[in-house]
Amino acid sequence: MSPEDETLYRLHHERLLDRPVLVVALEGWVDAGLGAATAVATMVGAGDSELLATFDGEHFLDQRARRPVVRLLDGVTTEMTWPQTQLRAGHDLAGNDVMFLVGPEPDFRWRSFVAACVELARHFGVRLVVGLGAFPAPAPHTRPVRLVATAPPTASELIDRVGRTRGELEVPAGIGAALEIGFAEAGIDMVTLWARVPHYLAAMAFPEASAALIDGLCRIAGLAYDTSELRRAADASRRQIDEVIASNRDHAEMVRKLEQAVDASEGNALGIETLPSGDELAAELEKFLRGEER
Repeated sequence: MSPEDETLYRLHHERLLDRPVLVVALEGWVDAGLGAATAVATMVGAGDSELLATFDGEHFLDQRARRPVVRLLDGVTTEMTWPQTQLRAGHDLAGNDVMFLVGPEPDFRWRSFVAACVELARHFGVRLVVGLGAFPAPAPHTRPVRLVATAPPTASELIDRVGRTRGELEVPAGIGAALEIGFAEAGIDMVTLWARVPHYLAAMAFPEASAALIDGLCRIAGLAYDTSELRRAADASRRQIDEVIASNRDHAEMVRKLEQAVDASEGNALGIETLPSGDELAAELEKFLRGEER
């Protein structure tokens, strides 16, 4: 590791890992239904994880946008907890080594952050990097969550193993896109899995998306994680959503049209703007879950 890289992060533990997979799920970019956040929390919580490195927030984070938390005891300021981007190590159910890059997405110096991540990946012998994300899509909650993938040209075959979006797009980038390019230049494959979350549920926890992301990660990286608890939570959530939607004719019609479009593989070929908005339905669902509407 170069002296410059060592100023960007602090290495807490040296640990011998056997060709680990690095899972990237940073906060601050698109994560509809908390799909990626819940997925990585489930995997980290599945077994003991060890903190390997922390990135220097003074270099990468805007402290006013991501304020630290102060602890007060009888008016006395006792401690300050600073936001941190962390590199952690754990293992899956089969004992495979897995690393997790978690915490806030950097606000500044993306090139330096990518270079530091590449250096750490080389140091620990990472064989594959997998990013996780979720975005709002014109998809009904009554159908299985579909995944799509993005990857640099050097890893384009990984996209076909998940799902490919056709056409050309120019969209604002998250740090994941910069990491894809940086790892490709370093000769390390990276692919990002994206769960399609129903647009009208994007502001609520949607555990089915998290389960789909973990299952996709397991398929593409040869890992083993149990998603049964997430699936049970998804079933309970679906029953509540069905009850709300069944009580409103317009919402039921919206879901029916979304089902028809998805079943016909038409994507967003229907006029979504003519249907009840996602914000409207999400507001009703939130009221229902708070017990305001039974």
